Amino acid sequence: MYEDKTLVCKECGAEFVFTAGEQEFYAEKGFTNEPQRCKECRAARKAASRPERELFSAVCANCGKEAKVPFKPREDRPVYCSECFAKMKEEEAAE
Repeated sequence: MYEDKTLVCKECGAEFVFTAGEQEFYAEKGFTNEPQRCKECRAARKAASRPERELFSAVCANCGKEAKVPFKPREDRPVYCSECFAKMKEEEAAE
């Protein structure tokens, strides 16, 4: 029913494909307009509208390396670097 269409991005002028699957999704959601920007320009526009997250420095309670976290660390709670946190999650899942 739907066929891939080649559209031109109004932001950067690059051609991009509006796939049959994307067209079906748009129809299911009731969207009547085709996309006007390529995937990269849509992502850049979305990212520009979000405020940048503030990151805080902390010392990993497990290995002692510096960790950057999106919350203000508290003295009474341990903070883990991403590697140690992932290992802990793996161990919990294995139990």
